[in-house]
Amino acid sequence: MGTGDVRPPDSIAGARLLFSLDPAVSYLNHGTVGVTPIAVQRAQQRLRDEVELDPMRFYTRGLRDRVGHTRRHLATQFGADPDGTALIPNTTAGIAIVLQSMGLRAGDEILLTDHGYGSVAIAVARECRRTGAVARTVAVPLNAGDGEVVSLLRAAFTDRTRLLIVDQIASSTVKLFPLVPIVEAAHRANVAVLADGAHAPGMLPLAVDEIGADFWVGNLHKWAFAPRSVAMLTVAPRWRDRIEPLAVSWDHDDGFPANVESQGTLDYSPWLSAPTGLFVLRTLGHDRVRSHNAALAAYGQRVIGAALGLRATDLPDPGGAGIAMRVVPLPRGIASTDADAVALRHRIADKLGAAVGVNAWNSRGWLRISAQVYNQPDEYDRLAARLPALLTTGT
Repeated sequence: MGTGDVRPPDSIAGARLLFSLDPAVSYLNHGTVGVTPIAVQRAQQRLRDEVELDPMRFYTRGLRDRVGHTRRHLATQFGADPDGTALIPNTTAGIAIVLQSMGLRAGDEILLTDHGYGSVAIAVARECRRTGAVARTVAVPLNAGDGEVVSLLRAAFTDRTRLLIVDQIASSTVKLFPLVPIVEAAHRANVAVLADGAHAPGMLPLAVDEIGADFWVGNLHKWAFAPRSVAMLTVAPRWRDRIEPLAVSWDHDDGFPANVESQGTLDYSPWLSAPTGLFVLRTLGHDRVRSHNAALAAYGQRVIGAALGLRATDLPDPGGAGIAMRVVPLPRGIASTDADAVALRHRIADKLGAAVGVNAWNSRGWLRISAQVYNQPDEYDRLAARLPALLTTGT
């Protein structure tokens, strides 16, 4: 199979120079922990330097106002109500906050899909052990259309279902879920929705409040060029007075979002330097970046799929424009367990000099690639040329 009409986009001149990546590594895994632009690294370091010049002044004079100003800026950029949004370290923390704030009881039900992130399932299992609630997983075919997805979830609701957790873009399968009709169907059944938007900020056009979810969480350190440990939790008005932070600190009695954001001597430099990441994105041209990354990810998927003997119809389409990640199914029996997937990811890094994602889903291994402005088409070509031998012989 050839690459057909999928062609790589023109590179964005000079974009690689904005990052401090190792030139010996093809970094095709932006979607896991992101890559921080040099300008953002420097902005964060200036904040760290400011702290060390006078730590007492930094933490006790005006910090809450600075965090609030930053939150308002970030929330507004992504269409979220600043008064209903809190800055948090990552989506994992946000999901834990929501789970412990729900007031679940024995017999209550949490609904998940089989595309959900692994640590989310772990967090749900812990909350079920603590409260006596139960979790149930709905299988959603990778090629299911929006209508089928909504029908499957609607059919799964029972009178015990309290919460549905659903991805905006699934990490393992890169499936785009139709959140708005899902939320509408859930609310008709009196089910609250927690939308896991870990990959959405910076990748998709985003208006959080228009989704209508009870809770939405999203990372900014992936596609919005923020430092690591920057995420947002947005909460619908009817839930805000119920939110309990993971740790209680001085501003607890002021309620959400201050009770979540005020965490003593937390390193606030990632949050305060996050707007610099959005500045970098705007400077490059957000629409230009989005279309470049999506086209390059599609090209990478096609050339790697062709090298593995797959047809175009074997390659999943994520189901939406602008998505900068793609998955390629691996031969049956390869990386079909979590442990084997991790081992293969390490072998690809060590032997092929490429950072990629490898996940086990639905008893099959899946190679996940990302595309960012620092990537070039030849990085995917080189991986495609060498991957079949590695999968066959291990070298």
